[in-house]
Amino acid sequence: MTQSESTLDTLAADLAAGRVTSLSLTNDCLARIEAEGGNGSNAYISVDADSARAAAQAMDSLRAAHAAPSPFAGIPISIKDLFDIAGQVTTAGSRVLAGAAPATSDAVTVARLRHAGLVVLGRVNMTEFAYSGLGLNPHYGTPLNPWDRQTGRAPGGSSSGGAVSVACSMAHGTLGTDTGGSCRIPAAFCGLVGYKPTASRIPTTGALPLSFSLDSMGTMARSVRCCATMDSMLAAEDLTAPATVPVKGLRFAVPTTVVLDTLDTEVAQGFERALRLLSKAGALIEEMPFPEFDDIARLNSKATFTAAESYAWHRHYIETQRAQYDPRVVGRIERGAKQTAADYVDLVTGRAALIRTANAHAAPYDGLLMPTVATVAPRMADLIDDGEYSRANLLALRNATVINMIDGCALSLPMHEHGSAPVGLMLCGTQNQDKHILAIGCAVEELLNQNR
Repeated sequence: MTQSESTLDTLAADLAAGRVTSLSLTNDCLARIEAEGGNGSNAYISVDADSARAAAQAMDSLRAAHAAPSPFAGIPISIKDLFDIAGQVTTAGSRVLAGAAPATSDAVTVARLRHAGLVVLGRVNMTEFAYSGLGLNPHYGTPLNPWDRQTGRAPGGSSSGGAVSVACSMAHGTLGTDTGGSCRIPAAFCGLVGYKPTASRIPTTGALPLSFSLDSMGTMARSVRCCATMDSMLAAEDLTAPATVPVKGLRFAVPTTVVLDTLDTEVAQGFERALRLLSKAGALIEEMPFPEFDDIARLNSKATFTAAESYAWHRHYIETQRAQYDPRVVGRIERGAKQTAADYVDLVTGRAALIRTANAHAAPYDGLLMPTVATVAPRMADLIDDGEYSRANLLALRNATVINMIDGCALSLPMHEHGSAPVGLMLCGTQNQDKHILAIGCAVEELLNQNR
């Protein structure tokens, strides 16, 4: 098995059997990051090589003494540059915060991953302040999507560097955030699994906010079980594997409202194929209108959580350092200045009603199915044009964002055939259905993998 095929389970088994060491895994990732002509310099904003090697050696010593903190101790991962790491400046992919004081402690999520013994390699790149679904960054360079490198395609965002680090075996999992798809979009574009949990399950303490109403602390990795394992670590739960759930008899709803509009051919074909395989395996699939998704556009017509809440956080920086922002980011943040308090109150109350109706509508089903993103990863050359950038960004965010607005949970799974453009199948649940969605996701993943 190659590094690009390794999962947390297979790596844990290799570590337990002595076939590899944490130090060898860590050194391999570091070598890939540093490789000339690779993507490491754009995927990572900073690399903690000495600290990572020291942590790896410590995990090897603990395992030799039968005292490893978890079966996954010693596996190297990357951390989005949105999370505090003690002694480091959290820059959020920006130049604005370069002079800020170093963090005095790890973010809760980072601390929990370390508690399980995972080795932190460094901070990975992202869209500045997490404000885009495409993953471009003019300050640190944009890590290219591993698919179709010759053409040069967007990695997806905002957790761009994390996706590329895992897809290129520069890490074996990554901690990201998901406010409107920031884990699921890059996962879909790069052929990975991405998970957005119910937001309240995992603390946001120590993570720089984009929207405190919508922010979720998520993961990307190579399998559903990988994401489930990291999610359990982040939620401080027992590291038990998801329950086995057969596909036969599962009942899925396919919303026909909004999320199936204007799909790229590759996405439409991949989605139809996935539904066909699930139906053949005995799943019950019902296409149906989901008017709540139309309601989201109405709710956001006067105000959005991301603009209002990010502007409240950024306004003092904008007054003094506006020129240091990515123009495509600061312009979107500043829209929050035009929203009234009444608009924001309407948005809050409207969302509460939206969540209630969406929960009721989805209750008879095991999950909702839809494409993660309406398009394949766009060409970087096309995104030079501001109009095309805006169009592509809105399409990238459109489907994933609806799950944040209904406060649900969702997996993005690769649904493309080998050798074709990566596209994602999104398996979604309502509030606190995380364990059920992860269990179903394992079964759906196995089915899709058997037919790729």
